[in-house]
Amino acid sequence: MAETTAPNRIELAARIGLSPDAPLFEQALTHPSYANERRDAPDNQRLEFLGDAVLGFCVSDLIYGRFPDADEGTLTRLRAQLVNAESLAQWARVHGVADALRLGRGAGASGLRDSTNVLADAVEALIAACFLEAGLDSARKVCAQILEVRLEAFAQVGARDPKSELQERLQAHGDPPPAYELLESGGPAHERWFRVQVRVGNELIGEGVGRSKRAAERAAAEVALASPLIAALQLGAVPAKESA
Repeated sequence: MAETTAPNRIELAARIGLSPDAPLFEQALTHPSYANERRDAPDNQRLEFLGDAVLGFCVSDLIYGRFPDADEGTLTRLRAQLVNAESLAQWARVHGVADALRLGRGAGASGLRDSTNVLADAVEALIAACFLEAGLDSARKVCAQILEVRLEAFAQVGARDPKSELQERLQAHGDPPPAYELLESGGPAHERWFRVQVRVGNELIGEGVGRSKRAAERAAAEVALASPLIAALQLGAVPAKESA
């Protein structure tokens, strides 16, 4: 079929290590709106379900090995910042997933092709297709590729003070300095904890918990550095917001 051999699909399939003719590759790019118009074409929702789980496991394994000194709370926050619709959609836009999608006529005309949620779902479905077609190692490589830039940002911060790194990035981009706010604190005197959020203007970009206010601010800055907004500064672009 012409769709399976379109140049953008061939390039995308090669990037994730699949044949452009693989049935699951085709299914991963099939939006429910397309399947509703052509009953013989299964949509990507089941693959999306599986891909979400595979991505979560692969990223957990990846950051566990990449950040050996991070505690459970830091790893959990990092995973949440890495695995979200904005980060997946950002990769999808860069690598032509939108053009490769199979959408129904009405969905295509309504702008769903560039929807953050639609693109993120397709990326998760592609991860599942890699897992089922080529195994866990292949899926792991694709997940690492998708998150490479943001993981590298965290790795670079590991050798520096994250608060300083965050402020320098914002200043270089002409943005106001980050503002930290103590949200709450608790615990007995010998085991106090603090929860802090960090904002740029009105935009919440991170939240962290620590045994001191300074430690909580550092944790919030670490999370902020992997947020879609701050990670995009490294790429020279600010991610688009999802329309209502």
